Amino acid sequence: MATQKHVFNVEMTCEGCSGAVTRVLNKLGDKVAKFDVDLAQKKVVIESALSSDELLETLKKTGKETTYVGQEN
Repeated sequence: MATQKHVFNVEMTCEGCSGAVTRVLNKLGDKVAKFDVDLAQKKVVIESALSSDELLETLKKTGKETTYVGQEN
């Protein structure tokens, strides 16, 4: 299954916030190829075969305001 890079803005203010994002993404296991959490830019890039909607729902479980930016090549 082909993976795509999805970019999200997540309202993260501290290491605890980025840790919460890491935890929910790790729960997806092998459905996520890799991800990068950029606390300073409040940006999360996820490489996954899942849809942007599925990833958005997962990120919203952190309780942080999350918006989908788009795909990255």
